[in-house]
Amino acid sequence: MPSLLADLPLRTLAFSELWYWLLLMAIVCYFIGCFNFAVLIGKFKHRDVRKIGSGNPGTMNISREFGLKVGFVNFLLDACKGGLPALISYFIFRGYVFEGTQNVLVSDLTRYFCGACVIIGHIFPVTMKFKGGKGIASTLGLFWACISCETWWYFFVMLAALLLGVVGYIAYTEWGSMGSLLGVSGFSIWQGLMFVFRFGEEIVSPPAVACLMMLLLLNALTWFAHRKNLVRLFAGEEHRTSVRKLSHGKRGMKNM
Repeated sequence: MPSLLADLPLRTLAFSELWYWLLLMAIVCYFIGCFNFAVLIGKFKHRDVRKIGSGNPGTMNISREFGLKVGFVNFLLDACKGGLPALISYFIFRGYVFEGTQNVLVSDLTRYFCGACVIIGHIFPVTMKFKGGKGIASTLGLFWACISCETWWYFFVMLAALLLGVVGYIAYTEWGSMGSLLGVSGFSIWQGLMFVFRFGEEIVSPPAVACLMMLLLLNALTWFAHRKNLVRLFAGEEHRTSVRKLSHGKRGMKNM
């Protein structure tokens, strides 16, 4: 966004000065992603969330087994897990642009790089034999933080988009997995368009292309994690997710 760049005393940073930061961020964020709040909540409830309901250690299974309030807590924790590391990297690197560019902030890449590493850790945690959750809550939290960090009032726009778009779609259609995936894809397009308009002719520069590749990677990760859901959905075998039943703490519903 031009106004954002105009307000910052920007300095240039070459990739050769950034690679070791990226390596450090990858390691730290991966292990942050490996920490699974659904499993922790299950332990507090004296249950192993991986052995009940759908077996998925994530927000939807927590909601179905323990009620919507507990599921909402899990969602917020996972959203913060995805968003906070990205937000920290934004404030560290937002004063820099990539060498050879005028509009591509280093933080444009680092915040989504951090988020992608968290999601990889969440889906493929070494602490759980690489069998983790599906990354939706963390990915939505990541986009919420990343899109809002440049323009503060986007925080409320994102909140409305989550409630009316994602939750509204799920409540209306009862297709939980598809609503979540469409939300991730929609926010990716939103951020991608923001990048395209700000980068201008620099959209073909390597740093700008890398930013767009991060968005594609996030989509690839979440859609891949839901591959079984998609197969069941297209086969007409996917079980529906009733928000009304979740609000009453209904249990035993099959997976997202």
